Amino acid sequence: MKKLGSLAAMLLLVAGLGACGGGGADSSTTVTTTTVGQQLTDLKKALDAGAISQSEYETQRRKILNQ
Repeated sequence: MKKLGSLAAMLLLVAGLGACGGGGADSSTTVTTTTVGQQLTDLKKALDAGAISQSEYETQRRKILNQ
């Protein structure tokens, strides 16, 4: 009977330690670079699709060109 109690205590200890794995969170970073030409193309598409106004287009276009 004493062996059974020891075995149960060992199982609880192992199970408890197995749960302390640090959360298992993965971390990653993604860096994306876009060329000025691609930014201007995307901006023009947004204008043509009606997502932005002509004045917003001009403002953003100037910002891109002045980078």
